[in-house]
Amino acid sequence: MTKKLFWDDAYQKEFDATVTAIKGNNIILDQTCFFPKGGGQLGDTGEINGIKVLDTIKRGDDIVHVLESEPNFKVGDVVHGKIDWNRRYMMMRMHTAAHVISEMINRDFNALITGNQLDIDQSRIDYNTESFDREGIMKSCENANEIIQKDLPVKIYFMKREEAMKIQKITKLANALPPQVEELRIVEIEGVDMQADGGTHVKSLKEIGEIEIVKLENKGKNNRRLYYVLK
Repeated sequence: MTKKLFWDDAYQKEFDATVTAIKGNNIILDQTCFFPKGGGQLGDTGEINGIKVLDTIKRGDDIVHVLESEPNFKVGDVVHGKIDWNRRYMMMRMHTAAHVISEMINRDFNALITGNQLDIDQSRIDYNTESFDREGIMKSCENANEIIQKDLPVKIYFMKREEAMKIQKITKLANALPPQVEELRIVEIEGVDMQADGGTHVKSLKEIGEIEIVKLENKGKNNRRLYYVLK
């Protein structure tokens, strides 16, 4: 099992770890700062002992680092990893922004998320709603940016699953429940939103910047897609 250092501190950029497995150019460490692809968030890139990490994926309880080439180290060695911080920080901003805008849209349209893809330049979120007029969405975005300007703290902590599931709208995902684990990781924007979430986030809302809606698409009877960027 790989220890998730990014759960303890999403701002940690470098770390040392012991190699626990190697298969070709895929390596597993006992701990890592590299976030694995999941929940719409891309896997981190960076380098380990100077070798580029092209992607990071989850495999059971392990996190697999996909290297550009086969490593020059072996199982049991201690290696030094460094994430591509600029890319990661943009993903953190995008992910927290997704929570804010989705909470506003849920309030205004009673819509839940059916899919999403966060990226460093532009992100998208799909919602299960028939009514998705541009004027209403722009108002939701305006409300989201007003919330961001309040610079509320983003808290991350763990809660027993039984207690967490009593909280209304603990997930904004349609037809999905949090994983069957004893404790859920909770991301809370104080007074605004609370969700079970495994991703990386900024510490305070002003770090997001400003959300700008760039495109809306009709993807079917009950599926509307929103594209946004950060300024």
